[in-house]
Amino acid sequence: MPLYEHVMIARQDLSNAQAEGLVEHFSAVLTDNGGKVVESEYWGVKTMAYKINKNRKGHYAFLRTDAPSSAVQEMERLMGLHDDVMRVLTIKVDAHEEGPSVQMQKRDEREGRRERRN
Repeated sequence: MPLYEHVMIARQDLSNAQAEGLVEHFSAVLTDNGGKVVESEYWGVKTMAYKINKNRKGHYAFLRTDAPSSAVQEMERLMGLHDDVMRVLTIKVDAHEEGPSVQMQKRDEREGRRERRN
């Protein structure tokens, strides 16, 4: 089955538990349609670059999935209909990276960063 990565932004006025509940809900939708959630991460409330629906911040969540395209389309359809979900980005990948995502790594652990010049 194809591998996908999803990033979801939910409204800022939700609690952390409600935002994590959304991730569980959409993970259940995916598994009910024959897919599998490999890993999910809740990134927390982050400031966005621009306002979306009069919101300056949002709850970010990340999913790595192994699912048929019909299951992903159904999950995206339901996310689009849900009032609490502001944006969704889905990317098809060749392979999932091991370990936590870049957002969850500490700054010291990130590779390939160069030193600032004075």
